[in-house]
Amino acid sequence: MTQTYQNYIDGEWTEATTGETFDNRSPSNTDELIGRYQRSSEEDAVAAVEAAVTAADAWADTPAPERGRVLEDTSRLLADRKDELTETLSREEGKTLDEASGEVQRAVDIFQYYAAKARDLGGRVKSPSASDQNLYTVEEPLGVTALITPWNYPIAIPAWKIAPALATGNAVVFKPASLTPEIARNLVECLDEAGLPDGVLNYVTGSGSEVGGVLTTHENVDAVSFTGSAKVGDHVYQSATEDQKRVQLEMGSKNPAVVMPSADLDEAVDIVAAGAFGVTGQACTATSRALVHERVYDEFVDRIVDQAEEIEIGPGTENLDMGPHASRDELDSTLEYVSLGSDEGATLLTGGERLDGGGYDDGYYVEPAVFADVEPEMRIAREEIFGPVLSVIPISSLDDAIEIANDVDFGLSASIVTSDLREANRFVEEAEVGVAKVNEKTTGLELHVPFGGVKGSSSETFREQGDAALDFYTLPKTVYMSY
Repeated sequence: MTQTYQNYIDGEWTEATTGETFDNRSPSNTDELIGRYQRSSEEDAVAAVEAAVTAADAWADTPAPERGRVLEDTSRLLADRKDELTETLSREEGKTLDEASGEVQRAVDIFQYYAAKARDLGGRVKSPSASDQNLYTVEEPLGVTALITPWNYPIAIPAWKIAPALATGNAVVFKPASLTPEIARNLVECLDEAGLPDGVLNYVTGSGSEVGGVLTTHENVDAVSFTGSAKVGDHVYQSATEDQKRVQLEMGSKNPAVVMPSADLDEAVDIVAAGAFGVTGQACTATSRALVHERVYDEFVDRIVDQAEEIEIGPGTENLDMGPHASRDELDSTLEYVSLGSDEGATLLTGGERLDGGGYDDGYYVEPAVFADVEPEMRIAREEIFGPVLSVIPISSLDDAIEIANDVDFGLSASIVTSDLREANRFVEEAEVGVAKVNEKTTGLELHVPFGGVKGSSSETFREQGDAALDFYTLPKTVYMSY
């Protein structure tokens, strides 16, 4: 019998006021029903906000080391359940077991990191101009924070929002993506078991229009952190800032990897392939454009095609090289862009077909695609494609590469593969992105440094991860104390 799961509001697992649920099916095999989840209403979202408001002051007054203890215990509980959570994530989102395991470990590490950070929270002591005076700052929590997370990293991204929010003394209302409510629910279970007080964290599933709309506009929500598409992010920003909420947005991108003649070509192919086809291309930092110098262009294209054609595709739990798309909509979008690329005049060298027959018929599988002869003005070279589709664009110089790399509406991650230190340094200085890499794939992030983009990839307000996340969830108060 299929299990029905509930919302978590004010420390209790509760049904939605609608009495309605939605099905959550595996993208690897749509016959596999993972569970049924609450189709929540605005009333449910309001109840979650009110619970957070009630709990916020007491949590803010809890000593930071005690808040850190809850995060540390959460990290331990996640680690204890790592194998189970890895399989759940793979079944629900489609990642291979290796990819899912890495993501679960990232969540473990994030909670451990912010548990330690909680013990060191405080302000800064400054030198006053007057004698007999102390001058210092303290960092105070904002109050109630609304966290809206995507499906593509369904435990890591919630972790890097929830952990710093809780460490700094904020109460949280958490709305996960409707494609991945189960792994998010498992995370909430660990926080509950770790002893988080009632109402400090509230979990509500349902549509963005119903639940998300309340979270971005409710007068008692003090800050909103959103990760998702640019279109939805723009709407979130407009809604949330009407009453001057603090807002943090991380959205899409069109990440380039530049390959220069001095690069080790084997290394360059491996770097680009990993960035383009890892996690089925479903990462905001995925490599979507390879800007390859004309002197090595033909050889690079031959090798990247060979690499793409060697990728084994199947259910995430079989732990092959690449799993399915997360949903039918995502698959259809990728297929539409493949068709568009051919219509625009680019040359599809390999892939781009939906896989069928055998077990493929029941999942959302597509072959990784490589386009050559791509012009920078083509839509496949300018618009985000959230799938394993790589556009290879010839360049004649580093100037050419930088101009093409920057001439899009996004700016999240970019990389260059080169053995020339001058090329590397110039690219880092001139690339219009939030994350610049040298001889590295565009994907992959350290948890203790800032993460975010520029232009259409971000609100350009506050970064995530590391100390930057603590800045988003706190407000400094300056204290003058004469004695």
